[in-house]
Amino acid sequence: IMASTAAGKQRIPKVAKVKNKAPAEVQITAEQLLREAKERELELLPPPPKQKITDAEELNDYKLKKRKGFEDNIRKNRTVISNWIKYAQWEESLKEVQRARSIYERALDVDHRNITLWLKYAEMKRDTGDATSPRVNQFWYKYTYMEEMLGNIVGCRQVFERWMEWEPEEQAWHSYINFELRYKEVDKSRTLVMVHPEVKNWIKYAHFEEKHGYIARARKVFERAVEFFGEEHINENLYVAFSRFEEKQKEFERVRIIYKYALDRIPKQQAQELFKNYTVFEKRFGDRRGIEDVIVSKRRFQYEEEVKVNHSTKCIMLINELEVKEPERTRQVYQACLELIPHKKFTFAKIWPLYAQFEIRQKNLQNARRGLGTAIGKCPKNKLFKGYIELELQLREFDRCRKLYEKYLEFSPENCTTWIKFAELETILGDTERARAIFELAIGQPRLDMPEVLWKSYIDSEIEQEEYENTRGLYKRLLQRTQHVKVWISYGQFELSIDSDDRIQRCRQIYEEANKSMQNCEEKEERLMLLESWRDFEDELGSFANKERVQKLLPEKVKKRRKITAEDGSDAGWEEYYDYIFPEDAANQPNLKLLAMAKMWKKQQQQEDEDEDEEEIRPS
Repeated sequence: IMASTAAGKQRIPKVAKVKNKAPAEVQITAEQLLREAKERELELLPPPPKQKITDAEELNDYKLKKRKGFEDNIRKNRTVISNWIKYAQWEESLKEVQRARSIYERALDVDHRNITLWLKYAEMKRDTGDATSPRVNQFWYKYTYMEEMLGNIVGCRQVFERWMEWEPEEQAWHSYINFELRYKEVDKSRTLVMVHPEVKNWIKYAHFEEKHGYIARARKVFERAVEFFGEEHINENLYVAFSRFEEKQKEFERVRIIYKYALDRIPKQQAQELFKNYTVFEKRFGDRRGIEDVIVSKRRFQYEEEVKVNHSTKCIMLINELEVKEPERTRQVYQACLELIPHKKFTFAKIWPLYAQFEIRQKNLQNARRGLGTAIGKCPKNKLFKGYIELELQLREFDRCRKLYEKYLEFSPENCTTWIKFAELETILGDTERARAIFELAIGQPRLDMPEVLWKSYIDSEIEQEEYENTRGLYKRLLQRTQHVKVWISYGQFELSIDSDDRIQRCRQIYEEANKSMQNCEEKEERLMLLESWRDFEDELGSFANKERVQKLLPEKVKKRRKITAEDGSDAGWEEYYDYIFPEDAANQPNLKLLAMAKMWKKQQQQEDEDEDEEEIRPS
């Protein structure tokens, strides 16, 4: 009751009565009302305060706030290029050229076909006096290739010179050198070793001079390289190459001096290749004294290494002790030891070479050969054959070496290493036809321990002889036996390595044949490896259309599930794995097609639902 009484006491406002209800003489439209309201709003709205920055801390806060705003705008919609341009221009206005360049580069990653973006980027570089270009080798490769294809040789050379100013990788320098050589500018091709002074580049530089007939220059390059590396960083490959160069010039005394100089300074364990080449040189061009010097040096090194490894062998110590005082007594100990061992049941392969080496030191070559021949007859072993062949090689008895290799291969025809060594011997002796015949016999064997190594050696031998048609024939024969992806890739790289006008087309044709051949391959990873290699090739040397074509051939990676069966046959659950669906597989399998269509339908349904929701939320 009290509440109702209080409510009744509240005053009710009176409605104002309109006395004159006639229309006004001047009517005001809705448009005028809105315009007047807008004008009054502008009059009443105070202007924004002018921000005055007084110290570096305030300036940094201001920059941070503005950058955050720009980054937020970009994050909300990356595809609106105007946001990127405003951001870059603001940084440019602050003289932050490096930041502006970075923003333009990020924008180009989003839309590299936007002409306005490229123009703004170019204008900024022009206005700021920035003549640099991105340090991406692929860009420079394409740039120089385009200039050369357009016939702008001077412009192409200028691009190369700008590229070389920031000292790129070795391959870039080789491209520059090959460009100059194509236009007979030999003098401009001598700068690589100044930037990349590795041993291999010094050797290439010297071979370059030699190839163009500048023998004195080539010798000077080798001498500069020896001086450059000195004795602290001495490298046997440099001296081997220097010696072979002088050998081609028939400067045999120079060769001998180089070998001896290097052997005196290079640690023995790092001079294996040097010993080998020196031995071959003395066998071919030296006299008996020179051969004996090499053999003595090599044997001394081997003995020192054997003593380090097996210094506790009592029998060897006894024999060495006797050899110094009583050579005949030493011979009797060896013979007694060899008669005591039951060679038909087992043998010690090490004792036979030791006996042969002893007889050689006593200058009794006939006994050494007789001992090794007996060893091979009684108990043929790989180590015995290798030791006997090595002995005859050192004595330059090449016909004996051939007979020993034949016996060795009769004993072990599946040994690919022996076939390769036999062929290498014939190649060193200059008889490439015999070497080729040996390789042919080798690949015809029904059983081999390392066939892939044998085929590779045969192919490398033909490439070294520049017999490219023979090499192609070998690749085709090998592909008839195996369709391994590495063989196809190696074949393509071989064609690309040949200096010919159609090398790119040949390489692309091989990739196409390989892809066609491997369409029914069970190992999908191998075909993926092939396509990725093809893609890398097109990225470096192909056109845009070729890149797109290869990209369409790549498979889709799909996650699948399959049952796991335990060893006892019971169900062990499920496991996830990845499968690769190639374009032709998707076209041939209707289930995959249906799945793709279902995914597309579901996506459309979701889009329609979102549109309907927006219509409902939007005010009428």
